[in-house]
Amino acid sequence: MARSPAALVLAGADKRDLTSLEEYRAVGGYETLAKARAMEPAAVIEELLASNLRGRGGAFFPTGRKATFIPTGGDKPVYLTVNADESEPGTFKDREIMARVPHRLIEGCLITAHAIGSRNVFVYIRGEYLSEFEVLRAACDEARAAGLLGDVTIVIHRGAGAYICGEETALLESLEGKRGQPRTKPPFPAIAGLYAAPTLINNVETIATVPKVLELGGKRYAKLGAPPASTGTRLYCISGNVERPGNYELPHGVTVRHLIEEVAGGVAGGRKLKAVMLGGSSFPIMTPDEIDTPMDADSLGALGLFLGSGVVTVVDDRACMVQFGLRVAQFYMHESCGKCTPCREGTRWLVSLLHAVEAGETTQSQLDLLLSVCDRILGKCLCPLGDAAAMPVASYVTKFRDEFQAHVDRRGCPYAGTSTLDGLFAPVDQHAVHEHAPVTTAPAEVLA
Repeated sequence: MARSPAALVLAGADKRDLTSLEEYRAVGGYETLAKARAMEPAAVIEELLASNLRGRGGAFFPTGRKATFIPTGGDKPVYLTVNADESEPGTFKDREIMARVPHRLIEGCLITAHAIGSRNVFVYIRGEYLSEFEVLRAACDEARAAGLLGDVTIVIHRGAGAYICGEETALLESLEGKRGQPRTKPPFPAIAGLYAAPTLINNVETIATVPKVLELGGKRYAKLGAPPASTGTRLYCISGNVERPGNYELPHGVTVRHLIEEVAGGVAGGRKLKAVMLGGSSFPIMTPDEIDTPMDADSLGALGLFLGSGVVTVVDDRACMVQFGLRVAQFYMHESCGKCTPCREGTRWLVSLLHAVEAGETTQSQLDLLLSVCDRILGKCLCPLGDAAAMPVASYVTKFRDEFQAHVDRRGCPYAGTSTLDGLFAPVDQHAVHEHAPVTTAPAEVLA
């Protein structure tokens, strides 16, 4: 019985400066790249398939299977695009990966490029991540100077701060110099993506995990976490009303209660837990009676919940859920690209209704209309942004119906003058992440 490593993606980052090529190579960095390049591309993909590594950006699609969609033997170039646009409220894990282990991301890019036959890699990074961009660029320059890139070109492209560009086809539009708006599918990016050529798009954490999958071997990696649906480790972004916010890398399958109480020190100030924004603001809310659920796809899915991009935002008993819903709806209204009528008009309608509920200027019929508007948005848009607005708001109304009803009955907010959303959606200071959130030791696993 061997203990699993304390971390995979952030392994060694607490002991060495892994932004340095010399330091990264001292812990075995780029050795897996040499191993991968000695393998046939199809063999690398087989390891990914065996690992059941699934996308860490929110969709949770199997990484190996996605790579198999890329056609081989065509006359068009194949592109690898890394989504580093990280803009889901409550998410800051990709930021730490790029800031602390940039060479692991680059190594993952090169291994994945070899697997799909690509010589062109684009990293689409959030424009506000200036320091992370500079760290990643310096690491890329080091790797290039050391001859590690081979015949692969890596371009780091800074975005302009649009949430919609986290959607893969809107990201491709932006990369091509166009307005960031989602494309109609099909064709899918694997067939006609960047510049109408086959394109594989993956999240930063997913690509940074690839070297560890190849290092351990796919079958061995699959024994970590909660197989078969949720293997390996995840970086969980814990924030909000909690004592020790930050990034924590743990295997799939730990409970939300364990994350909040054992890892992050419990609800701040000893206050009562009211809700957990799980997966990001674009997913249904979790109530206190659900926090003993293991954080794996099957367990959460049975409750209509999602792990998303690894967000765990703790909400204490001071928060008004109507105000919470209004803030979420305002965010998506602002970030809607306007291309789809249900999203463009529906998000504004949600904000208008929530404003009226919060002010106590509404009727019972308008409260019921909130859920109807959500239904008119869900599943009717080109991309998931409309769903991202409607799904959480519908869950707030359903799970905290008494609180919404109280606003109608009392003609105002029962939390007036006392409600606070302090710490929710606010960025976690990068230094605080490093100081208060060391990578924790994972539970024992059999690594035969």
